[in-house]
Amino acid sequence: EHRWDSREHMVRESRQDRELGACPRESPSLHSHFTTLTITRETRSKHGAKDGAVGTGQGCASTSSGAATTTTTMLFEPSGDGQTPQVVVLVGAPGMGKTTMVRKVMVEWGEGALHTQFDFVFCIDCKAIILPMEASLADLVSQCCPGLQVSAGKILDDQKKILFIFDGFEALGFSLVQPKAELSSDPREVKPLELTLMSLLKKTLLPKASLLITIRPTALGSLRQCLKGENYVEILGFSAARREEYFHRYFENPNKADVAFRFVRGNEILYSLCVIPIMSWTVCTILEQELCGKKNLLECSKTTTGMMMFYLSQLLKHRDRDNPQVLQQFLLQLCSLAAEGIWKHKVLFEEKEIKDCGLDLPGLLPYFLNERIPREGEDHESVYAFTHLHLQEFFAAMFYVLEDDGETISSLGRLEKDVNKLLESYNKSRKDLNVTVRFLFGLVSQKSIEYMDKTIGCRISARAREELLEWLQGRHRGLSHPGQALKVSEMDTFHFLFEMNEKSFAQSALGHFTDLDLQDTRLTLYDQMALSFCIQHWAGLGSVTLRGCSFHWWDPEAELDVSVPWVGWAGEQPGEVRCAEPLFSVLSLRLQWCRLSESCCAELAALLAEQPGLAQLELADSTLGDSGVRLLCEGLRIPGCRLRILR
Repeated sequence: EHRWDSREHMVRESRQDRELGACPRESPSLHSHFTTLTITRETRSKHGAKDGAVGTGQGCASTSSGAATTTTTMLFEPSGDGQTPQVVVLVGAPGMGKTTMVRKVMVEWGEGALHTQFDFVFCIDCKAIILPMEASLADLVSQCCPGLQVSAGKILDDQKKILFIFDGFEALGFSLVQPKAELSSDPREVKPLELTLMSLLKKTLLPKASLLITIRPTALGSLRQCLKGENYVEILGFSAARREEYFHRYFENPNKADVAFRFVRGNEILYSLCVIPIMSWTVCTILEQELCGKKNLLECSKTTTGMMMFYLSQLLKHRDRDNPQVLQQFLLQLCSLAAEGIWKHKVLFEEKEIKDCGLDLPGLLPYFLNERIPREGEDHESVYAFTHLHLQEFFAAMFYVLEDDGETISSLGRLEKDVNKLLESYNKSRKDLNVTVRFLFGLVSQKSIEYMDKTIGCRISARAREELLEWLQGRHRGLSHPGQALKVSEMDTFHFLFEMNEKSFAQSALGHFTDLDLQDTRLTLYDQMALSFCIQHWAGLGSVTLRGCSFHWWDPEAELDVSVPWVGWAGEQPGEVRCAEPLFSVLSLRLQWCRLSESCCAELAALLAEQPGLAQLELADSTLGDSGVRLLCEGLRIPGCRLRILR
């Protein structure tokens, strides 16, 4: 009976959404929302013996050799030598899903579905539990599961059937170096808390009990010295297939799930970031709000930069609110490190660099940088990397716009906050700076400046706006030949303006140009949305020429992107947008070698009548066929059509 009382208590506790990634609406079933994660698994003897072992945390779920998707049953499965692990260390950066996996273990055990080898599971939430200065192991058990009708000491007699879980071990914050002579072997003996826990880790106390420990990579080094015969499991995040699955589990409406995932799949930056479970939750939370309030995502008020800022606000929630100066200085140094790394193609940073920058703050560092522990036999210090490359690029962009009282100097040297140097380097040869430049545009929008100030407490300077505007206008003037119409022919311009998402800025940037000319471009859904936004705010646009361009969208029934001759979906489902329609609002539209076929002619004909401003349409090297042309003629007969020239 007391076993079932314990199970029921654990199930109730585990179903409470206390984690950062918990949806703010009514708590769903953990089973219905849990999405399988990708992990690497190693025994203690192998740990650290190969490059890229535990602690890399780069979110490369699809590229890591030996990575596999896992359910919680794999945590205590026998390893290659046939031995069932007694100690499992679950490693992952903040937001990777460690606590969610622990909750899943407890719910499965509590319901009697899995982990039935254990009669009792005791979970110590190291981040939340209020622990006494002195306690026996029996005291801890009573505190974990109050109301037991049998003494904790009696429960602990059958060691093999007990699992202890320490969630967020790094939060305990005490020294793991304790004299062996002072360790305990009696679960009823009251000792200083660190000695009681060390006795459990060192196996002088309940040596046959099992342990599951979740920890961040930055705290792994000291823990390794305490354990023996442990298995390491590192969470790498969501694979490509699991990202899609997560969206469908999050949204109750399949149509909305499809629309939201198409939106993200068409944005390479967002899609890549969604390997991190908490980023997938962030994106889904924002898109759910957008889909509830609007009919489509074309007017989505949250750009990629907006989602990154929301993610940052969630990471920093309730942290250092009493000392904003510490947080501001930390972010300044973090952004400086990120920017210098981007300039030097550097993603790994030595421990000395972290300390010299003043970033070695245990309350903040693990949320942004992951630690890679040296391999056995190596004598160098730990190295650190940002949780994801796009996060490093985001903070690099912040470096140029965060207000600072003086020069911020990192261990890598002095880096000037010269926006023009960044833009010119990108224009000439450094195309790898594209994402950083895109975030730069997003950060200086009025919405971003206000959000960063009110929500995160960071001051963003608007001085860069004028430099960005002048650069955009100048780069395209240089590409246009004298005497010819001024045209925009770089797709990234539309990405930058879409990222800023300000009507007045787009009007100013494009106001001097009259032509849009794109060649051999694969237009993803994100590209089409960026184009649509800019064309709607481009008053002087007279001519659009697309040569060899194809329109792509993501088909949920297929594994690959689909190239369609036209926009193959035109608002047939709620939330979808007709991205092609703004193209017809110009005077002249040329679609050359764009793989147009008979199937798109009915939509073309309808658009001819809906856009009376279109005077010239050219459909060159297409396969319309006689029946396609007949459909076009139906459109020409509609009274609203004002087309003068059809080629």
